Amino acid sequence: MTILVVTGTGTEIGKTVVTAALAAAARGRSVAVLKPAQTGLAPGERGDAQEVERLAGSVTAVELARFPEPLAPATAARRAGMAPVRPHEVADAAGKLAAEHDLVLVEGAGGLLVRFDDEGGTLADAARLLGAPVLVVAQAGLGTLNATALTVEALHARGLDCAGVVIGSWPAAPDLAARCNVHDFAGATGAPLVGMVPEGAGSLTPADFRARAASWLAPGLGGTWAY
Repeated sequence: MTILVVTGTGTEIGKTVVTAALAAAARGRSVAVLKPAQTGLAPGERGDAQEVERLAGSVTAVELARFPEPLAPATAARRAGMAPVRPHEVADAAGKLAAEHDLVLVEGAGGLLVRFDDEGGTLADAARLLGAPVLVVAQAGLGTLNATALTVEALHARGLDCAGVVIGSWPAAPDLAARCNVHDFAGATGAPLVGMVPEGAGSLTPADFRARAASWLAPGLGGTWAY
């Protein structure tokens, strides 16, 4: 697996920490992380790509564009009077990184179908151009099975492979809904649960984060995760 696209069922559910865990778990491999667009950031402000770099360590972190308002990339670009990021640009950048690295992680902004440009280009379009599998990050709790199933269905409708689902912030004291998620993900969504990153993982020291990252992920994603 040279290129893996990381998406989520929404915002603020732990995509960046999951991406950092994937990068940290790929020990001994050259890893690049591509963030097509970051929104809600001023010039010079640290964003998701820089956070992955901080947590995972020796990775090449690249962002294609950043926009000041915390909106969908297409809207943020239009309001800022800036050029949007288009799917073919994402695919081109990822392809160039893949020529120089063993693993390229492309972390989207928001969900799979969030618009990059006013022509309707999305992360799904970039994944299709790349022919890359997509990992879905979900949150634990009530409603997540439906949201995840819709994302997986959208992937399959576009001929894209789903690499599985990772819970982006597994609570220290999971409620009943979260505990049931663990057993119901595969049957309800059509995709296996392949990782559980604990709540607060992003607050660990980088050294502790790197030491533990592989234990949160399934072996197929470079770790030794088991539940």
